[in-house]
Amino acid sequence: MSHALHLLDPVGDPKPNEECGVFGVWAPGEEVAKLTYYGLFALQHRGQESAGIGVSNGERIMVYKDMGLVSQVFDEPTLSSLTGHIAVGHDRYSTTGASVWKNAQPTYRATPNGGLALAHNGNLTNTPELQEWLLERDARAHVATKDSMDSTNDTWLVTALMASFAGTTWDAALQVLPRLRGAFCFTFMDSGALFAARDAQGVRPLVLGRLERGWVVASETAALDIVGATFIREVEPGELICIDSGGLRSARFAEANPKGCLFEYVYLARPDTIIAGRRVHSVRVEIGRTLAMEAPVDADLVIPTPESGIPSAIGYAEASGIPYGLGLVKNSYVGRTFIQPSQTIRQLGIRLKLNPIRDIIEGKRLIVVDDSIVRGNTQRALVKMLREAGAAEVHVRISSPPVEWPCFYGIDFATRAELIAPGMSVDDICRSVGADSLAYISLEGLVASSGVSKKRLCRACFDGQYPIPVPEGAAEKMRLIAQEGDDDD
Repeated sequence: MSHALHLLDPVGDPKPNEECGVFGVWAPGEEVAKLTYYGLFALQHRGQESAGIGVSNGERIMVYKDMGLVSQVFDEPTLSSLTGHIAVGHDRYSTTGASVWKNAQPTYRATPNGGLALAHNGNLTNTPELQEWLLERDARAHVATKDSMDSTNDTWLVTALMASFAGTTWDAALQVLPRLRGAFCFTFMDSGALFAARDAQGVRPLVLGRLERGWVVASETAALDIVGATFIREVEPGELICIDSGGLRSARFAEANPKGCLFEYVYLARPDTIIAGRRVHSVRVEIGRTLAMEAPVDADLVIPTPESGIPSAIGYAEASGIPYGLGLVKNSYVGRTFIQPSQTIRQLGIRLKLNPIRDIIEGKRLIVVDDSIVRGNTQRALVKMLREAGAAEVHVRISSPPVEWPCFYGIDFATRAELIAPGMSVDDICRSVGADSLAYISLEGLVASSGVSKKRLCRACFDGQYPIPVPEGAAEKMRLIAQEGDDDD
């Protein structure tokens, strides 16, 4: 397939996109390509634009990647042709670089030792500095980079930098990794070993698992479950891991300063995944309980916006004593299709995604629990649809604080100017979406529900406090925008 994947957006208000998912396996005697396929399938929610797998048989590396979902890119003959005992895989949603084939991953680069294939989850913040470093290194080595610098993502840049060193992949990684800034979880391999690395802040999750005859690394524990791997531990922030015939070894390339992404708990991670020792589903239920205590309202029924609102709606119902019900049915396949809707269908808007069950909601005072509000278009259409289906009242409750700041670490939020929260009060937003009432969980309530210390979390999209320096000029521009907003109040 040479065409790009078009993500259907019938109401113009997509959820924050989940950057990428990475997977790696070292397992002699196993069908590592198929294990990687199923691991990527478990991580499909983290990226739906492209998918790829690289496999090594100890002598050479083969990489196959294309645009589309995992099930669209790979079939039985393709997987059967990818033979070896080491593999890395990638589900991509583009946060840097265009959504085109040349930016699909894993990226591959020839090296003095045979080759390197690398998959990346996250986003680097110092790519100009790294580009200059690469050009300097290639100039000294009399290597032309012009022809191959048509890829526009930071993953290619890291791959090229590691390939520019003449020593082992391990030594190259220990040269390059300390120079990287931003969020990154890597799985990569040469012909004989599997590697994994996580940035010093550990912004994005990365875990290590054990197979009966090998090892697995993955973005989420749910991917370990699907391939039958036992969870061992998280890859530590600032840690490099190598797995080969000699076993597993580890080294620190940076001092750990944990700042795990708080939004993983709200929306990004699968509910069956474990982060920092807690099941995400349990955290989201606790978020709902906290939301009910902070923002009570007299109503007849609590309903979620499927699927991400379900755990928090359960928690809200438990804490409030108000019955929980399934008032909306979701079409799980909308947003992951190559077919664009006709104008007639597009006018139906949110009904492409959700359809109300009139028998359940008619005449009821509803509490609708959702995970976030980005631009407000979805909530506006949802409130209207519920009223048309007979709801007496619609009270919206959001299981995250207002999203007011962009993310530079791998989540494709709208720009600050496009977000609804900056410059509008909660009452203003409530009127804009047409709800009878609107309330968000507090940042303090969300952090407490996570069970993780506030100082060990990245909360930048909620409070603008970026734990890793953002691109030059970006922070100042945002401060000016915020100041202008304050002057207008």
